[in-house]
Parts: sequence; structure tokens; C-alpha cells
Amino acid sequence: MRLTCVFIMILTLGSPLRADDAQAAKDATIVETLLRLKTIDVNASAKLKAAVLRHLELRKGTAKYVELVTKLKLRGVEEELLRVAIEDPATTQGVGAATLLLEREHVGLILERIDGKDEAVATKVVAALGYVGNKQAIEVLKPLVTDQTRSRPVRTAVANALGRSRLGERFLMTIVEQEKLPADLNFTVANVLYASTDETIRAEIAKYLKLPETANSKPLPPITELAKRKGDVAHGSELFKMKATCSKCHKVRGEGKEVGPDLSEIGSKLSREAMFVSILDPSAGISHNYETYQVILDSGNIVSGLKISETDDEITIRDPESIDKTFAKDGVEEIIKSTISLMPADLQKTMSAEDLVDVVEFLGTLKKPGT
Repeated sequence: MRLTCVFIMILTLGSPLRADDAQAAKDATIVETLLRLKTIDVNASAKLKAAVLRHLELRKGTAKYVELVTKLKLRGVEEELLRVAIEDPATTQGVGAATLLLEREHVGLILERIDGKDEAVATKVVAALGYVGNKQAIEVLKPLVTDQTRSRPVRTAVANALGRSRLGERFLMTIVEQEKLPADLNFTVANVLYASTDETIRAEIAKYLKLPETANSKPLPPITELAKRKGDVAHGSELFKMKATCSKCHKVRGEGKEVGPDLSEIGSKLSREAMFVSILDPSAGISHNYETYQVILDSGNIVSGLKISETDDEITIRDPESIDKTFAKDGVEEIIKSTISLMPADLQKTMSAEDLVDVVEFLGTLKKPGT
């Protein structure tokens, strides 16, 4: 009898609906009462659900939002949960939202985003699953890492995501042992497994994969360790312009050549870990508009570079020397978009590990004015 009276009281509080402070206070009271009762199905009452949704609207994107959806067993908010997971994959709310979607068996919704045309969204969803790191998340990720119909950036993100849990590390170790790991992920997986806290995994991966070697033929430590080291900014600036040859392809505050992205504000855009990856494994995540194209000419010659422009009649390619070359389409046999970055690999072979750290230290100082 008492429960029925409380239920009637809740419905009364929820009416009439007004989008003002008084309504918000009533909605908050309804939610608090529902949390205490724990016996009423919010989804079964349109008025109760409307009150809860209005209350949640003010808490979107927060850990409290996910907490309330969980406790009230609210349905119909899966798109918002996915949005939270995508926008904040490495936060309490992001992990909570992704976990809830898995628990409610919305794997199809998750895969829709991973399978979609937006690569940036796909990699963020993958990252969210990696931060969840439970068995359900790992099972979603497993088939993706060896699926070569997917882009390399997505598969790289999957390998990194799997490396965030012991279950994922063991799976990666298994496919390495079975020789099922795509060769273009060797660098990523080596970094992931050499950085494992499991000594057995570190010893095992050393039998199959090596980390890149520096100028003195010594293997680099994992990126997670490199990122913790502090470098010399002045020496890094000198290396950037000279020995590391970075300025041959990148501009910094008006100096250098414009083949790769302008790095004048790179310190505001990438983490230290991401900077090391972009140097050591440049093809892992090629920036939009900086993909390499190969133009195969009727003469048999092949020209590689960035596509600057293309019309029905001609195509202009910027080569690694920053020289623009235009070719008439009637003299072109084929145009191929490459998955290999124009930036040369193995740049670390011209430097020591300390030099590499110094370069990244310098890059970290290149930030937006006022930052």
C-alpha cells in the first residue's frame, strides 16, 4: 500500500511539465526517490522516464550520467552512452559507458561505428574497448587486429587497445607465435609486449620481434619508457634542422619545406607517446591530406608524393623534395593511394636514443601561442 502511495506521489510531482528550476527540482526528487525504492521499472512509465531523461540531460558527458543510467536500468539512451565512450574513452565515464553497452549486449552498435567510414571515430571506439579491458571487450577486438580489410590506423589502435589488458597481451603473443600477425603491426605489437609487466611475455616476445635499433645498433626501449625521459630542447632543435632531417619535409614557424604537416603547434596536438610513434612508425597513422599517391605513367616511370590537386585532365603531385609536378591524365596509366607514409622509416638509425628523446622534447615545446 505504501509503495503505491509513493508511486502516485512521484507521478504527481512529475506534472505539469515545465522547463524551469521548479521542474528541475521536481525531477531531481523523482530520481532520488527512484534510487531509494529500487523496485519501480522506470522504462514502464512514460512520465517517470521523461522526468529521468530531463534530469539526465543536465548531466550529459559526466560520470554521474552513466551512474544514474546504470542504477535506474534506463533503456533507450544507448546512442548517448556511445557518444560518451567515443568522446572520453580514457575516463571513468567513458569506460563506464562502454562497459554498460557491452553488458547490455549492444555490440552491434559498437561495431557499426568501428565498421563506419569515419576512421577517427572507429579508433576512439576501439580505444574505449581497450580501456574497458574485460573479456567481452577483448572478444570484440580479437578478430579486428588481423582483419586486413581494415585500415592500418584502425588495426594499430586495436593492437594498442589489446595491450592494455593481460588477456589482450596474451592474445597478441599467441598470434605472434602462430605467425598470424600482419607484418605492418610488428612495431606496434613489439612495443606493447616489451612494455608488459609480465616478465614471461617480455621474454617470449624477444624470441620473435625486435624493437628498432639506433645509430649505435642498440635496440630502443619501449615507447612508454622513452616518453618518461627528459631531453635537451636546444639539442633537439639542432637535430630537427640538421641530423634528423625533419626540416626537409616539415615547416616550423615558417621555416622548412611543406611536404609533411606543419609542426608549429604539434606540442598542443600530440602526446609524447604519439610523437615517438609518428617518428618510429610513420605509416601507423597518416594525417588526413598527407596520404602518399603513386602515379604510374605510360612511360613506365612511377612518381610518388602528396596529391596537391586533381582534375579530369591532370594531377599534381608534390615529391619528397617539395617539388610539385603536374601530369596530364592522358599520359597516366594508374593512380594508386598508398598505405605507406612518404616520411621515411628508420630515422632513429641516424640518432641515439638520447637524440630521439631530445627531438621529441623540442617538438613538445611547439605549441599554440599562449598555451
